[in-house]
Amino acid sequence: MYSLEEIQNLIDKAIENLEIYREPKELYEPVHYVFKTGGKRLRPVLTLMSCNLFSNNVDEAVIPSLGLEIFHNFTLLHDDIMDEAALRRNHLTVHKKWDQNVAILSGDVMAILAYEYITSCREEILVDVIRVFNKTARQVCEGQQYDMNFERVLNVTAQEYLKMIEMKTSVLLAGCMHIGALIGGADSKNAELLYKFGHDVGMAYQLQDDLLDTYGNTEVFGKEIGGDIVANKKTFLLIKALEKADEKQQIEIHHLLKRLEDNPKKKIRVMKKIFDGLGIQELTKRLASHYYISALKNLNKVRVPEERKIQLKQLADTLLTREK
Repeated sequence: MYSLEEIQNLIDKAIENLEIYREPKELYEPVHYVFKTGGKRLRPVLTLMSCNLFSNNVDEAVIPSLGLEIFHNFTLLHDDIMDEAALRRNHLTVHKKWDQNVAILSGDVMAILAYEYITSCREEILVDVIRVFNKTARQVCEGQQYDMNFERVLNVTAQEYLKMIEMKTSVLLAGCMHIGALIGGADSKNAELLYKFGHDVGMAYQLQDDLLDTYGNTEVFGKEIGGDIVANKKTFLLIKALEKADEKQQIEIHHLLKRLEDNPKKKIRVMKKIFDGLGIQELTKRLASHYYISALKNLNKVRVPEERKIQLKQLADTLLTREK
């Protein structure tokens, strides 16, 4: 079994050796730039850990895992264009550093590179891997559309929000684990259990992200707290607050939502006070914990020796309790 540190080192080395210095440089330089800005590399880590659950040889999974990371970064690049975001990982976004046309085309070639790397796995599992990836990629696009739809409407239900984060975030983590399991030689039942584990970890991960944006420590989190509140982003916290608020609180929340640039620090402070009064932080933690427990139940059903599951359990615990 590989340790988490060893898997991360394998991924870092593989990313350093990515063959993205191609011509024309105007197309590939932004791709190289995206990977220089870093990232958690969570998706390739989960792919290799899933493979390692069933096989001691993870080499075959390294290149496909890079394809999944390339695909993830491609979606971020295009998301940044749609969101008109200026920064990603504390660096200028590609469309700001170059221009929108460059960002669109470089994103397009990243999608093609993703397929190039993902389809490098052995022939007997290739059809299943492509099937999982195609479904996952389509759902990620659907999730982004739901997210864009939410910007134009006020009333979003908690179920609608959970559906959106399932598509936009959770299914990609699940797909990575499913593909890693297939490469490692898992049967269809075990691969599906790993998919469910990744799905529920992804849901808990995104809910924790919502919490950190409002309740995190700025120095640890790495960015200003309250950005979602200032931007009127429809997170689980805001949706549940609107759902639970009495008439007076409803009026106060709607008044805050109309104030985009007027004293953002006060807006954050007042909205957090409303959240606290309604118990929104604890409610969100409970739901994240529900998904975490569900994830572990699925992992426990995977038919491999228990000692091989330890690192995945530890990683899931770290993702739920993370502060950045």
